[in-house]
Amino acid sequence: MNCWDIHTHQAGRNHSITQAQIPAKDEDGTYSIGIHPWRVDLGWEEECIGIEEYAQRNEQVLAIGEVGFDRLKGSDILLQKNAFFAQANLAARLEIPLILHCVKSHDLLLAYLKSATYPPNIIWHGWNQKPELAKQLLPFPIFFSFGKHLLHPESNAAKHLEVCPIDRVFFETDDSELKIESIYQAASLILQLPVTRLAEQVIVNWNAISKRKIS
Repeated sequence: MNCWDIHTHQAGRNHSITQAQIPAKDEDGTYSIGIHPWRVDLGWEEECIGIEEYAQRNEQVLAIGEVGFDRLKGSDILLQKNAFFAQANLAARLEIPLILHCVKSHDLLLAYLKSATYPPNIIWHGWNQKPELAKQLLPFPIFFSFGKHLLHPESNAAKHLEVCPIDRVFFETDDSELKIESIYQAASLILQLPVTRLAEQVIVNWNAISKRKIS
């Protein structure tokens, strides 16, 4: 059974969705593309058109992202919101998930979710937020990708994993040097489930929310 890494910045790994800003046409593997909130500028619309054209013709693009909101490092909030809305609509049209980056901005996400008629399935990557926020998100198509924080048993991530619906769970390495197997092993200890069971569940979870399947 393959242990999928749903979000990584480490290229060349098998069974992973690699973050790629401008993927080459002959790039191997599977990846996500999107305009990160740190990179949103006045020319984002043109870049978004290019992303849409590429994603439509390339089945290796499994997700749009990472995109979202960041009040600490991001650009103008209005630009971030407009770029997010456009990319969320793209993910919904393609019927593939959106990989979310959200820092100090959960109010913006909740406002979007409450107003959107057809939001895409959204995977909040690197989840390590407070349990109260997770409860607010459960009525919406929000999924949780757990990474390096699971290695710390007292983290918010570890505590939420214990109670998170199993069909909302994914795992990732993000920008760390960790192997994805170490994340699955940490999750296995927390949930008292075999790694093979978790690996199978992640594949089931992904294929339930995406038109572009993994195995």
